[in-house]
Amino acid sequence: MTTAFQSLFADHGEPQQSGDLIPDGTFAKLVMTLRKGGTDGSSDADRGLLKASNQPGSDVLMLDAEFTVAEGPHARRKFWQNFTVQGGKLDEQGQSIGWKISKSTFRAMIDSALGLNPEDMSEAAKAKRVLRGLADLDGISFVAKIQIEPSRNPAYKDANKLDHVVLPTAPEWQKVMAGEPVPAQPSNKPRPAAAATQPATPAWGHRRKVFLVSTPTIRGLSRIEREYDASDQRRYFVPCPHCGAMQWLKFDRLRWQKGRPETAEYHCEGCERPIAEHHKTAMLEGGEWRATATAADPTTVGYHLSALYSPIGWLSWGRIVRAWDAAQGSDEAIKAFRNTILGETWVETGEAPDWQRLYDRRERWTSGTVPAGGLFLTAGADVQKDRIEVDVWAWGRGLESWLVDHVVIEGGPDRHDAWSELTALLDRSWPHERGAQLRIARLAIDTGYEAPAVYSWSRAQGFAQVSPVKGVEGFNRSSPVSGPTFVDATEGGKRLRRGARLWTVAVSTFKAETYRFLRLVRPTEEEMADGAAFPPGSVHLPHWVENEWLKQFVAEQLVTVRTKRGFARLEWQKLRERNEALDCRVYARAAAWIAGADRWPDEKWRDLEDQLGAAPTDTDPAGQINRPGQAPQGKRRSDWLGRRGGWF
Repeated sequence: MTTAFQSLFADHGEPQQSGDLIPDGTFAKLVMTLRKGGTDGSSDADRGLLKASNQPGSDVLMLDAEFTVAEGPHARRKFWQNFTVQGGKLDEQGQSIGWKISKSTFRAMIDSALGLNPEDMSEAAKAKRVLRGLADLDGISFVAKIQIEPSRNPAYKDANKLDHVVLPTAPEWQKVMAGEPVPAQPSNKPRPAAAATQPATPAWGHRRKVFLVSTPTIRGLSRIEREYDASDQRRYFVPCPHCGAMQWLKFDRLRWQKGRPETAEYHCEGCERPIAEHHKTAMLEGGEWRATATAADPTTVGYHLSALYSPIGWLSWGRIVRAWDAAQGSDEAIKAFRNTILGETWVETGEAPDWQRLYDRRERWTSGTVPAGGLFLTAGADVQKDRIEVDVWAWGRGLESWLVDHVVIEGGPDRHDAWSELTALLDRSWPHERGAQLRIARLAIDTGYEAPAVYSWSRAQGFAQVSPVKGVEGFNRSSPVSGPTFVDATEGGKRLRRGARLWTVAVSTFKAETYRFLRLVRPTEEEMADGAAFPPGSVHLPHWVENEWLKQFVAEQLVTVRTKRGFARLEWQKLRERNEALDCRVYARAAAWIAGADRWPDEKWRDLEDQLGAAPTDTDPAGQINRPGQAPQGKRRSDWLGRRGGWF
C-alpha cells in the first residue's frame, strides 16, 4: 500500500474509461444481464442473485445489472448499475424507498420490452407482467435514454446510467424499434463541485491536508504512482537484528526452500544473514520513515508500505510466499499479487520479440500430432473478407502451449462452403503422441467482421464448443474475459430476443501475456537431460511454421501514448499490416479461459491426463473438458416471460 499527503495511490476499479462513455442523452435499445452477488433474494428463483452493500452496518441488498447496447452506432457498448431491492431508507409506511423506485423501473422495462401501454390494466396485460422473481429479468431487452452521471468523488470517473426507460407511448420508442436515428437529448446535469481533480480545500490555506491512499495498478497508467513519484517517496526502514543495518523490506530479499513456504526468511542487505520472522516485532518498533527522493513539491510527502511489514499474527512471510507460488503461470494472479501484497505497479512488457529468434527456436515433433504435454485443444478463428484463418493450440499444465495446426479456409463469410469447412473442423480429431485422439474443446471466433454471419453460424453449432468473441482494448479490466451477453442478431439482420452468446475479450491482456511467455528462459539440452522442465506458460512452435506466420505472431508492440489531456495510455500498435497469427492466438487463449483452464483444480488436470491413457476412439476422444454425463451447455431458453409469481 502506498499513501501520500497531497496525493498517492488512488486507483480504483473503474467500470468505464472516459473514452468509453455513451454520449449523454442517447436513446438506444438495451439488453440487461444480471450478475450474481452471492446473497439470496426473497424467492427461490433469486437464490444467490443479490449483492450486499459494502458499507459498514448497511442492510441494503442490490441487483447488479449490466446493460449492453443492442444495436445502432453504440452497439455492444456497456455500462453497469445497481438497483436497491431491500433495505435502506424507509417511507412512512415502513417500505423501502429504494425498492419502490427500482420496482417502478422494472415495471417500465417490461412494458417497453413487450410494447405494452402502461395504462393497459387488462387481465392479459397483467398476466404478461407477472414474474416468478427478479431472476426472470435476466436478458430483457427494452428502450431507454442513457445519461452521463458526473462523479462526486475525484477518485472515480464519470459513468453512464439509465436516465429513464422509454415506454411504447413515447415517439422515441417507435423510432428506436424501427431502427431510425433519434437525436440525443442531453440531461445537462451540472458537475458536482467535489468532482474536481482534488478535493476543494482553499479555505484552509496553508493548513490544508489532502490525503489519498490506494493500491497501485499498471505502471504508466496509475495515477497514484504518478503522484508518489512526485513526492519524497518515504520508505519504512527497519534495523537488522544481527548487524543493525537499516533497510526497507524488499520481496527479492525473502528466501525459502522450494515447495516449503514456511521456511521463508528475510536476508539482510548488510550482513546477508537470515532474519526469522519472530524478529519482526522488534524491527518494526525500531524502524523509522526515511525519504528516498526529493519531492517536486516540498509540501508533498509520500509513503509506501507492503504486506512484508504485516505484524506478527497478520499476514506472515510464509503466507506471502505461498500466494506467490500459487500465482505462477497466471499474469492476472501475479499482477494481483504485486498490486495488493507488494503495493507495486504491474509492468506490461509489450516489446515485440524478434521473429528470427522464434524461427531458430522452432521444435520438431511429428506434423499434425499433439505433443506429450498437450492435454486439450482450443482454436482461434479470425474472419477476413476473403478467408477464415484458424490456429489450433494444445494446452497443458501451467498454460504451456503448442501450436498444433494452422488452417486457412478460402472464401469469406459470404461463401457458404467456408462455413461448412469450419464446421467440419469442429468434428476433426488430431492424434496425440500417446495414441489418443483429441478434438477442439472450444473454438473462439472473432465477430469484428460480418458479425451477423458469425452469430448465425455460432448459434447453429451450439454454445458448448463455439464462443463468439469481441476484442476490446485497455488493461484496467476486472477480468480478461467477461460475459457472455446475448446478442440479438441473425444473418439476415433480423433482431432476436436471444441470439448468440458473445464474450468480451481484453486482447491487450492476452497479447502482453503471450509476449511474456515468449520471453521465458528455456532450459538447455543439458538441463533437460537432467530432468529440467519448461517453465509454466512456455510457447512451443513447430518446425513447419513459416516465416510469414512468425512475423504475424509478433506484429504488434505496446507503446505509451498521450491523450489530448496529457494522460498516459498504453496502446498496441501494428508493426506490419497482417497480424492474424497473433489475433488467432489471443482468441485461442480466450477459449482456454472460457473453458476454465485458468481456474481448474489439480483433479481436473489429472482427469485430462487419465483420458490420454484410454483406448483411442473417434467417438470418445481424449481432451474432453466436460466428461460425458455432465449436462451439456446448450442453448439458453428465454425465461423472463411466462412465469407466474406476483412481482408486478
